[in-house]
Amino acid sequence: MGDAVTRGRSDDARTTAADWSGEVNSGSSDADRGEEVAAATGADGFRSELVAGVRAIDVAVLCAVPAALVATFALPIELRRSLAFDYTDPTLSTAFTAHYVHLRATHLAGNLVGYGLLAGVGYALAVIGDRRRLFVTALATFLLAFPVALSALNLAVPRNAVGFGFSGINMALLGLLPLLLWTYACERFAPDASVRALPAVFFLLVGWISLLALPVSTTGVGLAGLATAGAGISIGVVYVMSTDGGRRLPTRERLRAVTSRPGDGDLFVAGVVLLVGYPVVGFPADPTGTGGVVNLYVHLLGFCLGFIGAFILLAGDVVDE
Repeated sequence: MGDAVTRGRSDDARTTAADWSGEVNSGSSDADRGEEVAAATGADGFRSELVAGVRAIDVAVLCAVPAALVATFALPIELRRSLAFDYTDPTLSTAFTAHYVHLRATHLAGNLVGYGLLAGVGYALAVIGDRRRLFVTALATFLLAFPVALSALNLAVPRNAVGFGFSGINMALLGLLPLLLWTYACERFAPDASVRALPAVFFLLVGWISLLALPVSTTGVGLAGLATAGAGISIGVVYVMSTDGGRRLPTRERLRAVTSRPGDGDLFVAGVVLLVGYPVVGFPADPTGTGGVVNLYVHLLGFCLGFIGAFILLAGDVVDE
């Protein structure tokens, strides 16, 4: 439910690939050539493993979501408005349908791109990290149960407005992402990593979100934003330093383990960049826009519930692979 519309308002990257087939590099050593061959083999092995782990039913479910969003957008505008969630006249049906409704093409496009990145990278991490069932279970919960839950929690903030949009579900996928990154890292780089470090990541991300969404100054409301951000980051740092996982390997060795694995390292870096970068879009400093206001509250709810729910499943071994 990415937008809350208040009543009364109008609605190259270039690929630099060198062709070495006709060149002779007399200065390269056998070791260098061996590393190049190993890197190419590793990348091919990663792609083969990813393709082998993908299931047709999963792809169908993943593709059904954008198809449903586009199909809903094709409905007449008045019908779409009737499917949005009215905070002054809430119904169970609109509590669900509102999260699949968009009134503007730009809003729909942004949520489709976000879903493609979060679901695509998340699914790849789950397949390689041997947590496919966790991802599928979480995704089904986000799509079927979260719409009603998020809409109900929205009623805690009384207002004369309507809400709609898929971004609350996207934020739940963002909350799932750090857990998938952790399971992937355990599978590929750090098999002895402890699940106890994951809450630290949550607090760090909450601090980062606070810096993005709340005004930061030394007076008034800005002081609350600064305090929230500082508290989240401080708790995260203290928590991770209190666990053995944060001190087990030097940072340089961790980075070398990631960069030395073609394919594996690329996917991990892509996941980290998405985890840090997507909140910039989901929690803008100025939430007002043309015809509506970004619902930062439901975005935060989606992120927190997505992380906490998936963490309970992971830490309790509720979902077996």
